[in-house]
Amino acid sequence: MAKLTQKDFLKGTIKHIDMKKYNVVPMVEAFENMAYSSRDLARASKIYHQMLSDKNCSVILCIAGSLISAGLKKIIVDMIQNKMVDAIVSNGANIVDQDFFEALGYKHYLGSQHNADDNLLRDLHIDRIYDTYINEDELKVCDETVHKICNSLEPRPYSSREFIWEMGKWLEKNKKGKDSVVYNAYKYGVPIFVPAFSDCSAGFGFVAHQTEHPTAHVSIDSAKDFLELTKIKIKAKETGLMMFSGGVPKNFAQDTVVAAEILGAEIPMHKYAVQITVADERDGALSGSTLKEASSWGKVSTALEQMVYGECTTLIPLIIGYGYHKGAWKKRKATNYVKFLQDEDKKVAALKAKENKAKK
Repeated sequence: MAKLTQKDFLKGTIKHIDMKKYNVVPMVEAFENMAYSSRDLARASKIYHQMLSDKNCSVILCIAGSLISAGLKKIIVDMIQNKMVDAIVSNGANIVDQDFFEALGYKHYLGSQHNADDNLLRDLHIDRIYDTYINEDELKVCDETVHKICNSLEPRPYSSREFIWEMGKWLEKNKKGKDSVVYNAYKYGVPIFVPAFSDCSAGFGFVAHQTEHPTAHVSIDSAKDFLELTKIKIKAKETGLMMFSGGVPKNFAQDTVVAAEILGAEIPMHKYAVQITVADERDGALSGSTLKEASSWGKVSTALEQMVYGECTTLIPLIIGYGYHKGAWKKRKATNYVKFLQDEDKKVAALKAKENKAKK
């Protein structure tokens, strides 16, 4: 028997679904007269439509799990391009290991969770995400690209939002990834926050960079991340959360209400909230905690919230597709919170310069 190679496994590629091709509105509205999760999904879809119809509402998208690798990239890009989202909070894997990885020209491959020999995959440098394969040698190029971006920047602490903006700038300069989330967020002024930024391929790039430059290097300021997203909440006042899975992004976005109160701002709880999850609430973990539970912490209003229990690749095209085909986004105005935060940085820089001048 011939020895198996990478090419025997890395054949068919993951294709990103185009929600614009499928008008799901009639089907989703038919779900209203059914039961169980179908009715929950219909209500969640209508809440998202209400977010988009509310001219005072800023939509914060929270992403966890492995969704870009699963074929959902185009939906998120379409949300950015069509003003269906104003800020994004994500785990590192989706933004760096998957989206930026594909922006470099690489692919995710159709695999199998049933007959996979993971020891053989390890020997062949193939990483597995359930039924999806990744060429680890290509993933190392992604790590090294982050390393190079670090080396090119002024050594100082950056918010993850600032660094991901630099990643988008790098893609533009190198004419890559025009269909990526990172590039489109850069182009359309949608900030992306990754609170646990080192917990992905970016971490390897940062480790290499900081080892080479131990006394003056680029680092990530997670407190600045939190402050920046809180500033968005204070400026927006009315907000809606669309949560794909749970984890750190879910709580990070919810907590901006409490942070704003600590800063003395009188702002409401998140007015709208939808979460898609397969997690169970009974273990006390965050991913499965209900949105009603979040209300007890003063984070989410219970009037317009909906949990939908199911797997994201099945439900996201229906809920976001409903919002797209209902068309409320056509009347929305771009918020460009990136520019807002850049202007805030300029104010801080001017204040710092003034303080330094006074010390002399």
